[in-house]
Amino acid sequence: MNINFFNPGCQEGPIDAPRFGLCDNKKGGKAYTNIEEPDTWVAEVKNNKQISLVFTAIDKCVIRDNEYHDRGRCDAMITSNEHLYFIELKDQARNWVSDAIRQLESTIQLFVENHEMTKYKHKKAFACNRKYKRFQEIDNERNLSFFRKYKVRLDVQAEVIIV
Repeated sequence: MNINFFNPGCQEGPIDAPRFGLCDNKKGGKAYTNIEEPDTWVAEVKNNKQISLVFTAIDKCVIRDNEYHDRGRCDAMITSNEHLYFIELKDQARNWVSDAIRQLESTIQLFVENHEMTKYKHKKAFACNRKYKRFQEIDNERNLSFFRKYKVRLDVQAEVIIV
């Protein structure tokens, strides 16, 4: 079964706002963007260059609940002509980083099975948590291993900075 990570029915945008939020209502719905209500944001996107971005809901849209039961999937993806950012949104106090990374890894593997990734200059995976807004930890060995395996940089923080 092929997966279209660029399904227009799962996308919002283009968005060129310098700042907006990523939300996940946890009531069975898909992730979405929000500009007006920072209290609802799990992660904040900082787009100072106001690059035209497309937000794609992956969990519950690109990949529905009845598909790929044995595979994790992250919540969302942000793309531009040069950017490919995978984003997992969490709202829990403990033991969330390893779970978020597993979901990101699984999603990246599924993406590579269905699409070409080398055309993107900036490739990142973000594990974001509402409870920990700032950069949580530095694990150079884990980050290097992740990069060597997927050619994607890993950040554990609730700020998605568009470079």
